[in-house]
Amino acid sequence: MQPVDSHLFLIVGAALFSIGLAVVLLKRHAIVVLMGIELMLNAVNINLVAFSQYDPDRLQGQMLALFVMVIAAAESAVALAIVLQVYRHFRTAQLDELNELKQ
Repeated sequence: MQPVDSHLFLIVGAALFSIGLAVVLLKRHAIVVLMGIELMLNAVNINLVAFSQYDPDRLQGQMLALFVMVIAAAESAVALAIVLQVYRHFRTAQLDELNELKQ
């Protein structure tokens, strides 16, 4: 099995991060925005693992990627609970329609 060039990982990471950023900036549904944030975190994980090959003696990149996954899981649980409570109160998950906190 031949090793894959690291620049391909970086291209995939950049593409995932760009897609996630576009989703966060363009979409207005709270769940879709959370999915965009998760895409960006996964892109960071790919880059961490890709760059960790330059230091094969240590597992810092893989360990940091594992830490990011744990934090992302906790962030998703808290964010989904907040979205659920917002939906129960306002009967919408559209971020543009939630303007009561602005006043």
